[in-house]
Amino acid sequence: MLSLISLHLPLHLRSPRNAAAVAIGTAAIAGIAWYTLRRPRRSAEEIEHERRELLASIGRITDGSITDAPIRQDGQAGTSAGSLIIVYNYRIAGVSYECAQDVSSLAEHVRDVRADLPIQVRYDMHNPGNSIVVSESWSGLRLSPHPHDHETT
Repeated sequence: MLSLISLHLPLHLRSPRNAAAVAIGTAAIAGIAWYTLRRPRRSAEEIEHERRELLASIGRITDGSITDAPIRQDGQAGTSAGSLIIVYNYRIAGVSYECAQDVSSLAEHVRDVRADLPIQVRYDMHNPGNSIVVSESWSGLRLSPHPHDHETT
């Protein structure tokens, strides 16, 4: 059977060296395909965390203002009832941008936020619509110095 297959192959593929190269190439392609299909996928939270950290480290800073802020419930900035989203706007090179950032996972960094509050925004200079107002390592929010000043005892 093997002798019949070799008769149908072109002359340059009959050499053992070329057959080995084809086999190694096929194995490499199969390995790459297997890795691509089986590698662990990053979660949406991991992707968002990486985006925030990238903007916190290399993003340019501009001034902006909050247009809509999360509502505080029972003196807590973060509740498990739903998402906390800060809607803000800023202007770069004569273009106005209105963006929103989900700060549910950053509740400990967000307090006393209200609409019309001036903020600093970090944005990607190559894509100005990609921006943040708070991350784990940076905050453009103007926060009160004491996190529990608003509570009454």
